[in-house]
Amino acid sequence: MTDPWIALRRFTQARIALGRAGHAVPTQALLDFQLAHAQARDAVQLPWNIDAFAGQLRDIGEETLILQTPVSNRSEYLRRPDFGRVLTEESRIRLRNLKASGVDVALIVSNGLSSTAVERRGIALLQTILEGLRVRQFRIAPISLVANGRVALLDDIGSVLGARVSVIVIGERPGLSAADSLGIYLSYAPKKGNTDAERNCISNIHPPEGLSYESATKKLLYLIEESIRRGFSGVALKDEMDGLLAEGKPLIE
Repeated sequence: MTDPWIALRRFTQARIALGRAGHAVPTQALLDFQLAHAQARDAVQLPWNIDAFAGQLRDIGEETLILQTPVSNRSEYLRRPDFGRVLTEESRIRLRNLKASGVDVALIVSNGLSSTAVERRGIALLQTILEGLRVRQFRIAPISLVANGRVALLDDIGSVLGARVSVIVIGERPGLSAADSLGIYLSYAPKKGNTDAERNCISNIHPPEGLSYESATKKLLYLIEESIRRGFSGVALKDEMDGLLAEGKPLIE
């Protein structure tokens, strides 16, 4: 008898319709599971080659600033999430010495929980984001690169720079379906002490299975423009992008 779930496998990366060998799953399905688990562990444990990443950005003409959190290694990063939410005092001084003024968008990149995601996808996503920001004539601070950062770091950096909006591109927690997914978080009027409720998130960025770079960038630009127009971000900022036509008119009055 044919398993009706088999036809649904083409629509999802989830482990469905694996079949069976006696009371267990087939050997190939077991090996695939073990490989995915190993890739997820590697994504978390591997360090990020931040200098090479900065070099790639410099090669395409982007200005970068490498900053640090108090985290000393990946083990400490996992055990002390609070360390990943703030900069070291030395890095804070370096930011202040930029004497940046009139910054619209502070752009930050961190490996977060997946160095693999940033290594594989970070440059391509950043190029798309930067192009969109410049078309809209946003003033962008030098890109802050911070190894072992947490999401809340965007408020710490954004507040020091005095940016209107702070954005962090960060490696997401890997799972058994994807170990190389990126997330983007946004905070309007960033300041230390902000909570997740004051931030917006775009997740699951890992084409072709997940969100494309172009779709993620369109969503981000929409949220930036709306947060500036309305004066807030987070749960109060409703995502109505899908309810607009291409020319910006609402589908339903």
